[in-house]
Amino acid sequence: MEPYTDAILFTWWLGTEAGNAIADVLTGKYNPSAKLPMTFPRNVGQCPLYYNHKSTGRAWAPNNPWVSGYMDESVLPAYAFGYGLSYTTFDIAAPALIKQQYKSGEYIILTTMVKNTGSYSGKETIQLYLQDVVSSLTRPVLELCGIKQVELAPGEIEEVKFILSTEELGFFNAEKKFVTEPGEFKLFVGNSSDNLKAVSFELIEK
Repeated sequence: MEPYTDAILFTWWLGTEAGNAIADVLTGKYNPSAKLPMTFPRNVGQCPLYYNHKSTGRAWAPNNPWVSGYMDESVLPAYAFGYGLSYTTFDIAAPALIKQQYKSGEYIILTTMVKNTGSYSGKETIQLYLQDVVSSLTRPVLELCGIKQVELAPGEIEEVKFILSTEELGFFNAEKKFVTEPGEFKLFVGNSSDNLKAVSFELIEK
């Protein structure tokens, strides 16, 4: 279905006011802003498919032929985790950090600018993802660690701020102890798990 239509209205279970709610969206009375809480595959052969998978030795890259993939199908999902359409468009700027090195116990402050670049007022959900580049145990390539929603008029710009504690970088190690390991991390912001901009920082010893 995906190649043959411009949009799909996924209504889930709306209850007794479903008809009115769907009519408001279809006629433009209400501008949709929801995001998918799961990944939709293109083909059943891709399953299981999810955004927070572990890294592999031959991760897919668009310009590298020596990677894992399919001969007759894309490795990309039909719709990624966090994806969603609106009657307007938004631009999310590259994220910025106050500094590039942090010690345990400090707070990481990330900011980005969001602009409504379309012709209608609307809401956008900015998603924050974390990647632990190297750790003693394999970590997911992306972990959702924050969301912020803004409502903007056409042409309006707003700064969005995320605050993370260094404790949120931790995980349970092989001994089942919660640890925060020094090393390189990446933070990503965007409006979907497949449409992200990154910034790097380092967690150092006290």
